[in-house]
Amino acid sequence: MKKILRFFSKNITILVLIVCVVFFSLVSDVFFTVNNITNVIRQVAVTGIAAAGMTMIMLTGGIDLTPGSTVGFVGVICALLMTKIGMPVWLVVIVGILAGLLIGLLNGVLVAYAKMPPLICTLAVMHGIRGLCYILTSGMPIFGFPSSFGVLGKAYIGFIPVPIIILAVVFVAIALLLEKTSMGRHIYAIGGNREALRLSGVNVEKRLVQVYGIAGVLFGLAGVVLLSRISSAQPSAGNGFEFDVVTAVVLGGISVSGGEGKLSGAITGVLIMGILANGMTLLNIYEYYQMIMKCLVLLIAVFAGEYAKNKQSFGFRKKRKVVD
Repeated sequence: MKKILRFFSKNITILVLIVCVVFFSLVSDVFFTVNNITNVIRQVAVTGIAAAGMTMIMLTGGIDLTPGSTVGFVGVICALLMTKIGMPVWLVVIVGILAGLLIGLLNGVLVAYAKMPPLICTLAVMHGIRGLCYILTSGMPIFGFPSSFGVLGKAYIGFIPVPIIILAVVFVAIALLLEKTSMGRHIYAIGGNREALRLSGVNVEKRLVQVYGIAGVLFGLAGVVLLSRISSAQPSAGNGFEFDVVTAVVLGGISVSGGEGKLSGAITGVLIMGILANGMTLLNIYEYYQMIMKCLVLLIAVFAGEYAKNKQSFGFRKKRKVVD
């Protein structure tokens, strides 16, 4: 019995994913159609790209609330460059990613050198960037992009959507960085024991700035892919996106305290969130109820992670009798 429980505890996210797929397949005839599966894949690609960056940040024990506003800002910048200036598509993509990098570096400097709590400083930056989106667009959507820009979000290579290829490249690159490089070891060490890493001679502040910078690049890339897919830059684009990204990462087993978890788990978390959102939409569940469901998923994921780490503090163990 203990072996069975241990198996379930180690593979809980995969089991949840299987349950979601089976459930929505049974209750909806549309769920397993080619068009719907393709739609889910495109949706999870954008979330997955951002989740790879969030995974790095949360492994350091931090958090970043700017993915949604970064996605919106990058979309606005790219749209303006294409429609107002006529900048080439390839250069627009580079500028969009660089815009994400600058936002990430700003967050990293505030966290590492200004010693601001990640939650507070990224919350402030999130609102500032969202304000810029509305200023630059006057609150109006921007559209009318060159058809070549749609390649990143809509095209296929063979039968595989381009966004999935981008997601795969991102996950492989970040997985190798975390598991095969000294920077990856430092990221885990920052979340596990920051002072010990500092005493070993590592420049912790520099590493943190690098982590937030790389995450910013991935948030920017996610913004470019999303804009390419929907072909319209909205100043409100990405609202609530950070919630989906954080939930997917935590659901995938990344500890909110830092230092624990693997990127492979985040992949499962992203798939669960994508399938849940798609399945509830197919069942005509109102968006407001979907928000409540996502809230419950995040709370359960955090509770499960903290319980696994600190079983004794929950008071569920039997107390030992003290013998006089």
